[in-house]
Amino acid sequence: MAPLLLGAVMLVAQLQLVPSRPAVVSGDEPGQLELVRKAASLQDEIPDGAAPNGSAQQLPQTIIIGVRKGGTRALLEMLSLHPDVAAAENEVHFFDWEEHYSQGLGWYLSQMPFSAPHQLTVEKTPAYFTSPKVPERVHGMNPAIRLLLILRDPSERVLSDYTQVFYNHVQKRKPYPSIEEFLVRDGRLNVDYKALNRSLYHLHMQNWLRFFPLRRIHIVDGDRLIRDPFPEIQKVERFLRLSPQINASNFYFNKTKGFYCLRDGGRDRCLHESKGRAHPQVDPRLLNKLHEYFHEPNKKFFELVGRTFDWH
Repeated sequence: MAPLLLGAVMLVAQLQLVPSRPAVVSGDEPGQLELVRKAASLQDEIPDGAAPNGSAQQLPQTIIIGVRKGGTRALLEMLSLHPDVAAAENEVHFFDWEEHYSQGLGWYLSQMPFSAPHQLTVEKTPAYFTSPKVPERVHGMNPAIRLLLILRDPSERVLSDYTQVFYNHVQKRKPYPSIEEFLVRDGRLNVDYKALNRSLYHLHMQNWLRFFPLRRIHIVDGDRLIRDPFPEIQKVERFLRLSPQINASNFYFNKTKGFYCLRDGGRDRCLHESKGRAHPQVDPRLLNKLHEYFHEPNKKFFELVGRTFDWH
Protein backbone atom coordinates (compact mmCIF):
# COMPACT_ATOMS: atom_id res chain seq x y z
CA MET A 1 0.00 0.00 0.00
CA ALA A 2 2.83 2.41 0.92
CA PRO A 3 4.63 1.99 -2.44
CA LEU A 4 1.31 2.63 -4.24
CA LEU A 5 0.74 5.88 -2.30
CA LEU A 6 4.31 7.00 -2.94
CA GLY A 7 3.88 6.39 -6.64
CA ALA A 8 0.67 8.40 -6.71
CA VAL A 9 2.33 11.32 -4.92
CA MET A 10 5.23 11.30 -7.38
CA LEU A 11 2.83 11.26 -10.34
CA VAL A 12 0.92 14.25 -8.99
CA ALA A 13 4.18 16.08 -8.38
CA GLN A 14 5.20 15.58 -11.99
CA LEU A 15 1.93 17.06 -13.18
CA GLN A 16 2.14 20.10 -10.92
CA LEU A 17 2.64 23.52 -12.49
CA VAL A 18 5.70 24.60 -10.51
CA PRO A 19 8.34 27.27 -11.06
CA SER A 20 11.81 26.26 -12.13
CA ARG A 21 14.73 27.96 -10.45
CA PRO A 22 18.50 28.08 -10.64
CA ALA A 23 20.60 26.47 -7.96
CA VAL A 24 20.12 28.23 -4.64
CA VAL A 25 22.43 28.66 -1.71
CA SER A 26 21.81 27.15 1.69
CA GLY A 27 18.97 28.94 3.43
CA ASP A 28 17.05 29.75 0.21
CA GLU A 29 15.04 26.55 0.17
CA PRO A 30 12.16 27.58 2.51
CA GLY A 31 11.23 30.55 0.34
CA GLN A 32 11.61 28.61 -2.91
CA LEU A 33 9.58 25.66 -1.62
CA GLU A 34 6.82 28.06 -0.62
CA LEU A 35 6.85 29.48 -4.16
CA VAL A 36 6.54 25.93 -5.52
CA ARG A 37 3.54 25.26 -3.30
CA LYS A 38 1.89 28.53 -4.31
CA ALA A 39 2.37 27.92 -8.02
CA ALA A 40 1.05 24.39 -7.69
CA SER A 41 -2.07 25.57 -5.89
CA LEU A 42 -2.83 28.06 -8.68
CA GLN A 43 -3.39 25.48 -11.41
CA ASP A 44 -7.17 25.58 -11.18
CA GLU A 45 -7.17 29.37 -11.59
CA ILE A 46 -5.42 29.28 -14.97
CA PRO A 47 -7.66 28.81 -18.06
CA ASP A 48 -7.02 25.54 -19.90
CA GLY A 49 -4.66 25.92 -22.83
CA ALA A 50 -2.15 23.85 -24.71
CA ALA A 51 1.34 24.30 -23.32
CA PRO A 52 3.83 24.23 -26.19
CA ASN A 53 6.52 21.52 -25.94
CA GLY A 54 5.59 20.62 -22.39
CA SER A 55 6.31 24.11 -21.10
CA ALA A 56 4.35 25.87 -18.39
CA GLN A 57 3.70 29.29 -16.93
CA GLN A 58 5.74 29.93 -13.79
CA LEU A 59 5.80 32.61 -11.15
CA PRO A 60 8.87 34.80 -11.71
CA GLN A 61 12.04 33.93 -9.86
CA THR A 62 13.46 37.35 -10.80
CA ILE A 63 11.83 40.78 -11.06
CA ILE A 64 13.31 43.94 -12.53
CA ILE A 65 11.82 46.40 -10.03
CA GLY A 66 12.99 49.68 -11.55
CA VAL A 67 13.74 52.41 -11.82
CA ARG A 68 11.53 54.21 -14.32
CA LYS A 69 13.69 55.65 -17.14
CA GLY A 70 16.68 53.85 -15.70
CA GLY A 71 17.14 51.42 -18.59
CA THR A 72 14.80 48.60 -17.58
CA ARG A 73 13.73 47.78 -21.14
CA ALA A 74 17.34 47.62 -22.33
CA LEU A 75 18.24 45.37 -19.40
CA LEU A 76 15.34 43.01 -20.10
CA GLU A 77 16.13 42.81 -23.82
CA MET A 78 19.80 42.08 -23.09
CA LEU A 79 18.93 39.48 -20.48
CA SER A 80 16.56 37.85 -22.97
CA LEU A 81 19.59 36.95 -25.09
CA HIS A 82 20.24 34.17 -22.59
CA PRO A 83 18.61 30.86 -23.61
CA ASP A 84 17.71 30.06 -20.00
CA VAL A 85 15.63 33.22 -19.55
CA ALA A 86 11.93 33.55 -20.34
CA ALA A 87 10.79 37.17 -20.06
CA ALA A 88 7.28 38.61 -19.82
CA GLU A 89 6.83 40.96 -22.78
CA ASN A 90 4.77 43.64 -21.06
CA GLU A 91 4.94 45.44 -17.75
CA VAL A 92 2.57 43.48 -15.55
CA HIS A 93 1.93 46.03 -12.76
CA PHE A 94 0.65 43.30 -10.46
CA PHE A 95 2.06 44.46 -7.15
CA ASP A 96 1.41 48.20 -7.60
CA TRP A 97 -2.02 48.31 -9.27
CA GLU A 98 -4.86 47.40 -6.95
CA GLU A 99 -7.13 46.25 -9.79
CA HIS A 100 -4.48 43.66 -10.69
CA TYR A 101 -3.34 42.72 -7.21
CA SER A 102 -6.90 42.10 -6.07
CA GLN A 103 -7.18 39.33 -8.67
CA GLY A 104 -4.57 37.26 -6.87
CA LEU A 105 -1.52 35.23 -7.81
CA GLY A 106 -3.55 33.15 -10.24
CA TRP A 107 -3.98 36.21 -12.43
CA TYR A 108 -0.30 37.10 -12.03
CA LEU A 109 0.75 33.62 -13.10
CA SER A 110 -1.48 33.86 -16.17
CA GLN A 111 0.51 36.91 -17.33
CA MET A 112 3.81 35.00 -17.39
CA PRO A 113 5.33 33.50 -20.54
CA PHE A 114 5.43 29.77 -21.11
CA SER A 115 8.85 28.44 -20.20
CA ALA A 116 10.76 25.19 -19.96
CA PRO A 117 11.47 23.68 -16.52
CA HIS A 118 15.12 24.81 -16.60
CA GLN A 119 14.34 28.42 -17.55
CA LEU A 120 14.22 31.47 -15.30
CA THR A 121 11.04 33.54 -15.60
CA VAL A 122 11.59 37.31 -15.42
CA GLU A 123 9.17 40.22 -15.39
CA LYS A 124 9.86 43.93 -15.19
CA THR A 125 7.71 46.75 -13.90
CA PRO A 126 9.77 49.91 -13.23
CA ALA A 127 7.13 51.44 -10.96
CA TYR A 128 7.68 48.74 -8.35
CA PHE A 129 10.79 50.43 -6.94
CA THR A 130 8.99 53.63 -5.94
CA SER A 131 5.67 52.07 -4.85
CA PRO A 132 5.48 51.85 -1.02
CA LYS A 133 3.33 48.69 -0.85
CA VAL A 134 5.28 46.61 -3.32
CA PRO A 135 8.26 45.32 -1.27
CA GLU A 136 6.04 43.65 1.33
CA ARG A 137 3.81 42.16 -1.36
CA VAL A 138 6.73 40.73 -3.33
CA HIS A 139 8.18 39.32 -0.10
CA GLY A 140 4.84 37.70 0.64
CA MET A 141 5.00 35.87 -2.70
CA ASN A 142 8.63 34.77 -2.41
CA PRO A 143 11.11 36.02 0.21
CA ALA A 144 13.96 34.28 -1.69
CA ILE A 145 13.34 36.05 -5.01
CA ARG A 146 16.26 37.77 -6.74
CA LEU A 147 15.64 41.41 -7.59
CA LEU A 148 17.29 43.52 -10.29
CA LEU A 149 17.42 47.30 -9.91
CA ILE A 150 18.92 49.46 -12.66
CA LEU A 151 19.77 53.05 -11.75
CA ARG A 152 21.33 55.99 -13.53
CA ASP A 153 22.41 59.50 -12.63
CA PRO A 154 19.37 60.92 -10.76
CA SER A 155 19.49 64.25 -12.62
CA GLU A 156 19.62 62.54 -16.01
CA ARG A 157 16.78 60.26 -14.94
CA VAL A 158 14.61 63.31 -14.14
CA LEU A 159 15.24 64.73 -17.62
CA SER A 160 14.41 61.38 -19.24
CA ASP A 161 11.25 61.17 -17.17
CA TYR A 162 10.13 64.56 -18.43
CA THR A 163 11.13 63.75 -22.02
CA GLN A 164 8.98 60.62 -22.12
CA VAL A 165 5.87 62.42 -20.90
CA PHE A 166 6.57 65.36 -23.21
CA TYR A 167 6.72 63.15 -26.31
CA ASN A 168 3.61 61.27 -25.22
CA HIS A 169 1.77 64.60 -25.34
CA VAL A 170 3.36 65.56 -28.65
CA GLN A 171 2.15 62.32 -30.24
CA LYS A 172 -1.37 63.10 -29.05
CA ARG A 173 -0.98 66.69 -30.26
CA LYS A 174 -1.50 68.01 -26.76
CA PRO A 175 0.42 70.95 -25.28
CA TYR A 176 2.84 70.29 -22.43
CA PRO A 177 4.69 72.78 -20.19
CA SER A 178 8.44 73.24 -20.44
CA ILE A 179 10.62 71.36 -17.98
CA GLU A 180 11.48 74.65 -16.26
CA GLU A 181 7.82 75.05 -15.32
CA PHE A 182 7.96 71.73 -13.49
CA LEU A 183 11.39 72.14 -11.93
CA VAL A 184 11.01 75.72 -10.67
CA ARG A 185 8.37 77.18 -8.37
CA ASP A 186 8.64 80.65 -6.85
CA GLY A 187 12.26 80.84 -7.92
CA ARG A 188 13.20 77.62 -6.15
CA LEU A 189 13.51 73.98 -7.12
CA ASN A 190 10.07 72.40 -7.01
CA VAL A 191 10.63 69.47 -4.65
CA ASP A 192 7.02 68.37 -5.13
CA TYR A 193 7.70 67.40 -8.76
CA LYS A 194 7.12 63.63 -8.90
CA ALA A 195 10.08 63.04 -11.19
CA LEU A 196 12.38 64.43 -8.48
CA ASN A 197 10.92 62.08 -5.88
CA ARG A 198 11.52 59.06 -8.11
CA SER A 199 15.23 59.94 -8.15
CA LEU A 200 15.55 59.98 -4.35
CA TYR A 201 16.90 56.46 -4.48
CA HIS A 202 17.83 56.15 -0.81
CA LEU A 203 14.24 56.66 0.35
CA HIS A 204 12.88 53.92 -1.86
CA MET A 205 15.81 51.59 -1.18
CA GLN A 206 15.23 51.86 2.56
CA ASN A 207 11.73 50.53 2.02
CA TRP A 208 13.00 47.51 0.05
CA LEU A 209 15.69 46.76 2.63
CA ARG A 210 13.00 46.43 5.28
CA PHE A 211 11.95 43.20 3.57
CA PHE A 212 14.96 41.99 1.57
CA PRO A 213 18.64 41.77 2.49
CA LEU A 214 20.98 43.65 0.17
CA ARG A 215 22.35 40.36 -1.19
CA ARG A 216 18.93 39.75 -2.78
CA ILE A 217 19.09 43.01 -4.79
CA HIS A 218 21.58 43.45 -7.60
CA ILE A 219 22.05 47.07 -8.69
CA VAL A 220 22.88 47.52 -12.37
CA ASP A 221 24.74 50.69 -13.28
CA GLY A 222 22.47 52.09 -15.99
CA ASP A 223 25.01 54.64 -17.19
CA ARG A 224 27.64 51.94 -17.69
CA LEU A 225 25.09 49.66 -19.35
CA ILE A 226 24.61 52.33 -22.01
CA ARG A 227 28.35 52.91 -22.54
CA ASP A 228 29.58 49.31 -22.33
CA PRO A 229 26.79 46.77 -21.81
CA PHE A 230 28.68 43.47 -21.80
CA PRO A 231 30.47 43.78 -18.40
CA GLU A 232 27.22 44.80 -16.70
CA ILE A 233 25.32 41.86 -18.19
CA GLN A 234 28.07 39.49 -17.06
CA LYS A 235 27.46 40.67 -13.48
CA VAL A 236 23.74 40.05 -13.89
CA GLU A 237 24.39 36.52 -15.16
CA ARG A 238 26.52 35.78 -12.09
CA PHE A 239 23.93 37.24 -9.71
CA LEU A 240 21.17 35.11 -11.25
CA ARG A 241 23.48 32.08 -11.30
CA LEU A 242 23.05 31.64 -15.01
CA SER A 243 25.71 29.96 -17.08
CA PRO A 244 27.77 32.55 -19.05
CA GLN A 245 26.00 32.46 -22.41
CA ILE A 246 25.85 36.15 -23.43
CA ASN A 247 28.97 37.30 -25.29
CA ALA A 248 30.52 40.59 -26.35
CA SER A 249 29.61 39.65 -29.93
CA ASN A 250 25.93 40.00 -28.99
CA PHE A 251 26.38 43.79 -28.85
CA TYR A 252 27.26 46.29 -31.53
CA PHE A 253 27.24 50.08 -31.52
CA ASN A 254 24.73 51.62 -33.90
CA LYS A 255 26.18 54.97 -34.99
CA THR A 256 22.87 56.15 -36.41
CA LYS A 257 20.94 55.58 -33.18
CA GLY A 258 23.85 56.46 -30.93
CA PHE A 259 23.58 53.44 -28.64
CA TYR A 260 24.26 49.70 -28.54
CA CYS A 261 21.95 47.27 -30.32
CA LEU A 262 21.70 43.50 -30.02
CA ARG A 263 22.75 40.67 -32.30
CA ASP A 264 20.97 37.42 -31.57
CA GLY A 265 21.54 34.36 -33.75
CA GLY A 266 22.39 36.48 -36.79
CA ARG A 267 19.38 38.74 -36.23
CA ASP A 268 20.00 42.38 -35.35
CA ARG A 269 17.55 44.32 -33.20
CA CYS A 270 17.54 47.70 -31.51
CA LEU A 271 15.36 49.28 -28.88
CA HIS A 272 12.27 51.17 -29.96
CA GLU A 273 12.79 54.64 -31.40
CA SER A 274 11.23 56.09 -28.26
CA LYS A 275 14.38 55.04 -26.38
CA GLY A 276 17.44 57.27 -26.30
CA ARG A 277 15.62 60.49 -27.19
CA ALA A 278 17.51 63.75 -26.79
CA HIS A 279 16.78 65.60 -23.57
CA PRO A 280 15.49 69.18 -23.60
CA GLN A 281 17.97 72.02 -23.33
CA VAL A 282 18.10 73.15 -19.72
CA ASP A 283 19.68 76.31 -18.31
CA PRO A 284 23.08 75.31 -16.81
CA ARG A 285 22.21 77.16 -13.60
CA LEU A 286 19.09 75.05 -13.20
CA LEU A 287 21.09 71.90 -13.89
CA ASN A 288 23.51 72.89 -11.15
CA LYS A 289 20.58 73.31 -8.75
CA LEU A 290 19.45 69.83 -9.70
CA HIS A 291 22.90 68.36 -9.07
CA GLU A 292 23.16 70.15 -5.72
CA TYR A 293 19.74 68.88 -4.70
CA PHE A 294 20.74 65.26 -5.26
CA HIS A 295 24.21 65.53 -3.69
CA GLU A 296 23.23 64.55 -0.14
CA PRO A 297 20.58 61.98 -1.14
CA ASN A 298 23.17 60.31 -3.38
CA LYS A 299 25.66 60.11 -0.50
CA LYS A 300 22.99 58.48 1.67
CA PHE A 301 22.28 55.96 -1.07
CA PHE A 302 25.97 55.12 -1.49
CA GLU A 303 26.24 54.48 2.25
CA LEU A 304 23.11 52.36 2.19
CA VAL A 305 24.30 50.00 -0.55
CA GLY A 306 28.03 50.11 0.20
CA ARG A 307 29.17 51.28 -3.23
CA THR A 308 29.47 54.51 -5.22
CA PHE A 309 28.37 55.55 -8.68
CA ASP A 310 29.76 58.14 -11.07
CA TRP A 311 26.94 60.63 -10.66
CA HIS A 312 27.14 64.41 -10.43
